[in-house]
Amino acid sequence: MDLNNKNCLVTGGSRGIGKSIALTLAKYGANVAITYSRSEEAAAEVVRKIEELGVKGASFKADAVDFGRADEVITEVVKEWGSLDVLVNNAGITRDNLLLRMDEKAWDDVLNTNLKSIFNYCKAAARPMMKARGGSVINISSVVGLSGNAGQSNYSASKAGIIGFTKSFAKELASRNIRANVVAPGYITTEMTQQLDDKILESIKSETPLGRPGEPDEVSSVVVFLASGLSSYITGEVIRVDGGMAM
Repeated sequence: MDLNNKNCLVTGGSRGIGKSIALTLAKYGANVAITYSRSEEAAAEVVRKIEELGVKGASFKADAVDFGRADEVITEVVKEWGSLDVLVNNAGITRDNLLLRMDEKAWDDVLNTNLKSIFNYCKAAARPMMKARGGSVINISSVVGLSGNAGQSNYSASKAGIIGFTKSFAKELASRNIRANVVAPGYITTEMTQQLDDKILESIKSETPLGRPGEPDEVSSVVVFLASGLSSYITGEVIRVDGGMAM
């Protein structure tokens, strides 16, 4: 897969799956910008690793919920690099609780960060991609957006919303050669999932036909495929990377 001279933006790219996506895109020749919300040091380290691969890297501090900031970030990428060819919406949070115990803030925070951010960045990216008459958008959802999960009504709703949004976006922009697809990971080993209780982890493994958690690079390799010309006739699709969990 060849992504030489492609300019990419990965939201939430300073850690976890987003970090893996950013570095894998760079490995295949793309220039990669990332957004981050907290650790400037972690973001700078990702940019350093991107640039070590011989491509351009950049980072932008940005709250994914901020509509205006999304437009600023994409405008800056296009100004500096000339285009935005690939957008990966990865930023997301969890605030898990049973519905009867969930407060309004936990609901709003998750829906805004996980779903409104998709609207923010897709809307900002649409115009430069339309002008260039091409682009690939990859939105990171989750298998719980397909199956639901107890204690994650807010997270599941946000991830299901991403799927519906992406299909609509794909239909609206297809005539301009802009593709949009969803990657829906299952249980992937990251800093966030490693904090789960051992009993929960064993339960997740037992429900996964392949019998193990996935690795971040198993998600990022699918993202690279969707970003590349090898997927030029794929749009509006949901690809699960879940070891068969939601089969």
